[in-house]
Amino acid sequence: MELYLYIIFHFITTIKLGVETTRAEYLLCFHLCAENLLVLTVATKQTEGFQRFRRSAQFFNYKVQGGDDQQPAGGGQKVRLLKSALKQYVDKEDLIILFVESYDVLFASGPTELLKKFKQAKSKVVFSAENYIYPDRKLEAKYPRVRDGKRFLGSGGFIGYAPNLKKLVEEWKGQDNDSDQLFYTSIFLDPEKRESINISLDHRSRIFQNLNGALDEIVLKFENSQVRARNLLYDTLPVVIHGNGPTKLQLNYLGNYIPQIWTFETGCTVCDEGLRSLTGFKDEALPMILIGIFIEQPTPFLSQFFLRLRNLHYPKQRIQLFIHNHEEHHLMEVDSFVEEHGKEYLTVKVIGPEDEMENAEARNLGMDLCRKDPDCDYYFILWYDRHEKLWSNFWGALSPDGYYARSEDYVDIVQRRRIGLWNVPYISSVYMVKAKALHLELDQGDLFHSGKLDADMAFCHNVRNQGVFMYLTNRHQFGHILSLENYQTSHLHNDLWQIFSNPEDWREKYIHENYTAALKGKLIEMPCPDVYWFPIFTDTACDELVEEMEHYGQWSTGDNTDSRIQGGYENVPTIDIHMNQIGFEREWYKFLLDYIAPITEKLYPGYYTKTQFELAFVVRYKPDEQPSLMPHHDASTFTINIALNRVGIDYEGGGCRFLRYNCSIRAPRKGWTLMHPGRLTHYHEGLPTTKGTRYIAVSFLDP
Repeated sequence: MELYLYIIFHFITTIKLGVETTRAEYLLCFHLCAENLLVLTVATKQTEGFQRFRRSAQFFNYKVQGGDDQQPAGGGQKVRLLKSALKQYVDKEDLIILFVESYDVLFASGPTELLKKFKQAKSKVVFSAENYIYPDRKLEAKYPRVRDGKRFLGSGGFIGYAPNLKKLVEEWKGQDNDSDQLFYTSIFLDPEKRESINISLDHRSRIFQNLNGALDEIVLKFENSQVRARNLLYDTLPVVIHGNGPTKLQLNYLGNYIPQIWTFETGCTVCDEGLRSLTGFKDEALPMILIGIFIEQPTPFLSQFFLRLRNLHYPKQRIQLFIHNHEEHHLMEVDSFVEEHGKEYLTVKVIGPEDEMENAEARNLGMDLCRKDPDCDYYFILWYDRHEKLWSNFWGALSPDGYYARSEDYVDIVQRRRIGLWNVPYISSVYMVKAKALHLELDQGDLFHSGKLDADMAFCHNVRNQGVFMYLTNRHQFGHILSLENYQTSHLHNDLWQIFSNPEDWREKYIHENYTAALKGKLIEMPCPDVYWFPIFTDTACDELVEEMEHYGQWSTGDNTDSRIQGGYENVPTIDIHMNQIGFEREWYKFLLDYIAPITEKLYPGYYTKTQFELAFVVRYKPDEQPSLMPHHDASTFTINIALNRVGIDYEGGGCRFLRYNCSIRAPRKGWTLMHPGRLTHYHEGLPTTKGTRYIAVSFLDP
């Protein structure tokens, strides 16, 4: 087993240590000659934490050399390696050495400020200080009292002259797993040794900031395209930030900004690093992606999801699918997709409700499929969950008990006021995992169980415990997450009722693709005076609304007597079903307000509608039932009349004639609406339907 002591250096060199051991141990140097400074750290594994440490060092013009993956280092081992390394510097009286941790440390400033603050301390050795005493609370009484600042020694960072540091560690004779903190504390608490070595603590966090016990003291300071961690309690700007104890996640948060990772002036400065362009690759050379799709509860717009999946701009022969469908309600949609399109993909594996596989087990299986497939490069996982207005697929922070807490930047990230790449403690619903990570750090078979935690939290807990960082990017809008709130499965076409909970998906599925053009004044026709004609519904919207009405089936008789309306009498009756009969009145009003009102205000300048209505209904015309409608005025300020099926295909005849203008519209287009004044000027009639069945959706607005 090889163990490494990393020394950050300006020129790279490797020295074999002359220590009596059966293990080979290497010293890697990082030397800033101009400042007569060495920065030493111990690392036995190149974790993402170490890479962050190295990045922060390189930002301040240091170069770092790493080592191979090995077992974790113990506290005593750090002292032993430091003691060995210092032997060659014993005669260099002016050499200053900084010793810090690496996995949970980052630099916030450069060596000039570091050395200046060290020399201002007027001690030969300066240790970091913290609020908590560790590991032996019984030693508290022996600590010198301080008027201002932190009282207790922290061994995660110290700086001193080489001869003094050699004297500090020369008595070390402990084991590798002994406590380095206790060793250094015992020396500091010995008045003679403290004075002899000339040791002090950085009480006011001018050089070192230990985060444990001090989170309330720290804020980010943005100024002149730079960002620092500021200690509010002492009004200091520490050079070295240490996420000691249970503060690793808070260090991750600071590391999203420091050093100059993100500022208000520059935005994200690292987002383009390591990007892999796929341009020019042949299909067979592109990464193999396993997409895991988890349908764990009744889910709206699943058909739209499968449509988007099919339309992904990526070769299907480089995509494998794993579908876990837990819901009987979605069996038909899943089976239909697999039957019609499954052969287009490299492989498709489906676990259905009949398999009775619980969610965490299914998610583990999906990970394992990629882990065991040597051709799998990435695992892309998708599932739905419930959410509220500002809900997203990440948490910016965790509470002390490990649950959700809102970070200072959460809302800005969700609303894309801060755009970048963010190290976060919790992700869910949609993320991609490198297969390499599944083979190495995440090679355990069960990532989705941990005590009483749910599957999402268990996964993130296990990933964090392995030292793997979870990142999210909000640089591009790849899509959005559905809300499952208030999703009912009691209707024939349940998505119709989702205009409030999932308005974007509702619009995509049900609003005509040319509606936006109509809103801009294009594609609006006027076939008769003051009668406007424009696209509003997709074919799907028309079909589902008709099917929903036929499924309900309780059509009126077409008599003048009608108990559904106020007064119980209809002067011009039709065979119809009102929107409120199918529980769709509230959703219909939302549709009118969002999509009809904006166009109304453009077409009738100076008139501002609230799209109030008393009557909104679907009419059915059939030759043997009610083929036409007598001339009449509508009880409205204006009326919309949406054609729900196709003339010449679904029916023949039909249309609308405006008598005053002797103007007829005999070929209404499916999904297009007529909009016309209701009272006084636009006396009209429904022309006879001679064959088939004609459906229209009518609303009398602002009666």
